[in-house]
Amino acid sequence: MQYGPAVRRRKLGAELRTLRTSAGLTSGEAARLVGWHQSKVSRIETGTSGVKPADVRLLLDAYDVTDPQLRDLLLVLSGSGDGRHHWWHAYRGVLPPTYRDFISLESQASAMRTLETTVVPGLLQTPEYARAVTRAALEGASEERLDALVEVRLARQDVLRSDPPLELSAVLDEAVLRREVGGPGVMARQLARLVEAARLPQVRLQVLPFSAGAHIGVTGPFVIFSFSRTSDLDVVVLDHLTSSLYLERKEDLRAYSEAFNALSVHALSPEDSLDFIAGAAAGA
Repeated sequence: MQYGPAVRRRKLGAELRTLRTSAGLTSGEAARLVGWHQSKVSRIETGTSGVKPADVRLLLDAYDVTDPQLRDLLLVLSGSGDGRHHWWHAYRGVLPPTYRDFISLESQASAMRTLETTVVPGLLQTPEYARAVTRAALEGASEERLDALVEVRLARQDVLRSDPPLELSAVLDEAVLRREVGGPGVMARQLARLVEAARLPQVRLQVLPFSAGAHIGVTGPFVIFSFSRTSDLDVVVLDHLTSSLYLERKEDLRAYSEAFNALSVHALSPEDSLDFIAGAAAGA
């Protein structure tokens, strides 16, 4: 899609429709204000067509939207925004569109909740661990491509150091800690990194031990992105081998949010999880 994936088009369109309604305008009145045909406004609001960043600015001005954070978020969804939000464009040659879309959402989200069942979350990986995981996922990839993908993985971690930082809540299956990735040394350093991360105020880590038995997360990992300016832009991301699935319906968001809450209840507390990770690191 020229201006972003379908999920972002629909999210953007729904938010623009809400802003238009709040401004007390019909779609026809909004179209006349910006010099368009009413059908163009309708196509944008339903997400059936892409929208240029310049057109989003016109609509936001027409609706008297002055909140800089909300404007920037909506512009990013349309494919605009400042250079910091688009650093990943330098890697277009090695990143598939779905990965670029994921990074775009991650860069603008205020909070991220994730269940990981096999590997450490990308935002918390060490360079060595990231390289080992990437090498395993892309067997036969050149060293040059591996270098670029590891660079991307590490650059993504800047969201945890931004102002304000991304609030990360992660539930890790015990298998994440026990699966030896890259050899004993790499794994020992990765576990030590998790201990450091668990002490950060913007990071909440919980371990779901094997003793918890079967749980709602056995169907696979997932990510929930939340946005402080508007919950209507929240989205669930499910990763598959060759693609990612974006879920945006309210019932899907509610189901995955409830699943994450249930996993948090069954997992060890953050304090006990820190001790558990530290113990695994000591034995690695």
